[in-house]
Amino acid sequence: MPGQGVAPTLLYRLYSVVTGALGPLAWRSVHRKLDAAGVAPERQRERLGRATLPRPEGRLIWFHAASVGESLSVLTLITRLGAVLPKAEFLITSGTPTSAELVAKRLPPRTQHQFVPLDTGAAVTRFYDHWRPQAGIFVESELWPRMLVEAHQRGIKLALLNARLSQKSVQGWQRFPGTARFILDCFTLFLTQNRQTADNLIAMGADPGRVRPGSNLKATSAPLPVDEATRDTLTKAIGDRPVWVASSTHKGEEEQVLQAHKRLLITHPDLLLLLVPRHPERGDEVQRLVKDAGLSCARRSAQEQITGQTQVYMADTLGETGTWYALCKLVFLGGSLLEIGGHNPFEPAQAGAAVVTGPGYFNFAETYAQMKQDGGAREVQDADSLADAVADWLDNAEHFNNARQAASAYVATQQNALEGVIDGLCQELALNDPAAVN
Repeated sequence: MPGQGVAPTLLYRLYSVVTGALGPLAWRSVHRKLDAAGVAPERQRERLGRATLPRPEGRLIWFHAASVGESLSVLTLITRLGAVLPKAEFLITSGTPTSAELVAKRLPPRTQHQFVPLDTGAAVTRFYDHWRPQAGIFVESELWPRMLVEAHQRGIKLALLNARLSQKSVQGWQRFPGTARFILDCFTLFLTQNRQTADNLIAMGADPGRVRPGSNLKATSAPLPVDEATRDTLTKAIGDRPVWVASSTHKGEEEQVLQAHKRLLITHPDLLLLLVPRHPERGDEVQRLVKDAGLSCARRSAQEQITGQTQVYMADTLGETGTWYALCKLVFLGGSLLEIGGHNPFEPAQAGAAVVTGPGYFNFAETYAQMKQDGGAREVQDADSLADAVADWLDNAEHFNNARQAASAYVATQQNALEGVIDGLCQELALNDPAAVN
């Protein structure tokens, strides 16, 4: 059984005291951010562990995902798990307003969303007293010590799913091996994205018998939704013009993307760029960058139309990325020209797109390594090499089609892993056991 013989460390006790003392400050900071995002006051108090929904009867399985990507990656899993466990109810927690908004639009049957409580004693206790989950499944790498320890003390079985850890995080935990082992011992099961993460968890103190290397859960997610009316309208407006997408770009990347686009316009004067900032609230800032680059821009949030003179169409909206991938199959994926970690390449690949990435994709290192080897993705270093990669796929249909096929084939091989994930969770967390209902 997890946790036997592993006592709380001095560092954990200190963490509990400090987080308790700083709880009011943390709440004020969180409150300001949620208030600025327009989150209703009663929902803000979910961060204090105050539920805004009743607990459903019977078995409740809880998933915690830090933000947008992690939250969306578990929706397909919950849908499939719900089919295997037809009497189970599900709870998703996350910490950001964006994740709450997107998840609310795509909730599977018998699933509710709440904001995750702050990692303070009072908030965590309120949360568990109300929800009483049978099992807790943490997605990727967000580990809150107080939440994990109290769950274990209450007999809630925990799994870390799709686990990934940066080398910096691993080194940080290894400085405190006793505390790392104490926290990791709360988990019954670790399902990692790759062998390297599995080895890192074991090196940090995880029980090797509970660690299983696997595949990336994001490969098994349902394709992003497509607004067919929007796609058809924009397809008509674009006509036979060539087009490419720069998706999920961050501050400091748009300048390089626009520089690449200006170079491409020399040889492809009617080329259109669909520019999709990762954070739509940066729309005004990005529009100024487009103007400073001497390019014409139509902005989706302002309902501006694409004309023959439009060189950049800025899609500064939320939840429409699937439509852009359906519209164009040549995708540069941002968060990668800088050391940001990259974004999910499975989403464009599921839509049949070939992918270009910068070098800073460490969060998806193993995925991109295989996709590049198979020919479904290309790595670029700067604006010039980005322009070269896009130009090659624009000018060489055979290269481009081969890349698209390779990307789609890679995703298909990864999607077969979902049944294994479900079997592992059901077995190790006793999800099929009626006697385990809290």
